Amino acid sequence: MRLVFATRNAHKLTEVREILAETEVEILTLDDIGFVGDPPETGDTFHDNALQKAHFVHAHTGLPCVADDSGLEVDALDGAPGVHSKRFSLESTAESNNALLLSELGDRTDRAARFRCVIALVGAGPDRCAEGRCAGQITTALTGSEGFGYDPLFAPDETPGKTMAQLTMAQKNAISHRGRAFRALPGLLAQR
Repeated sequence: MRLVFATRNAHKLTEVREILAETEVEILTLDDIGFVGDPPETGDTFHDNALQKAHFVHAHTGLPCVADDSGLEVDALDGAPGVHSKRFSLESTAESNNALLLSELGDRTDRAARFRCVIALVGAGPDRCAEGRCAGQITTALTGSEGFGYDPLFAPDETPGKTMAQLTMAQKNAISHRGRAFRALPGLLAQR
């Protein structure tokens, strides 16, 4: 099954292709199909944004589409940055987002957080969604050089003493929010 992945994030694309490598799902990029621009994400929830992006690309291409929306929720910040994870800081870079997160948390001891990912499948039967989560803690300093985004600050509960940025891609995909959500994709496709 060939699906367009409604993202311009090269890191996500690499992870998802690795997650789905042993399946019969082939991921096409927006560039592969000549899609210009970015799909919108103006919803209030990860679910809303994933569906919005998938519907937008499917409507413009007629091709079956999968989209995700994912982000970091920090309990001490009332769930922020949440759906605004990519645009948490004014500069919207990983460096500035991580710096703002550390600043906002300050010396708080409650640093519980979770990564969430919702995927939406559109154009291959009825719309279907799946969600993955990964619980952990926000560290007090950036550690590790793998991954992207908030990975150097997020220590998953399942890998004590290591941040996401200290894990190999295979280790990260085994426990990550995105890995859990996208491993559900073949099952969603089978629900026609």
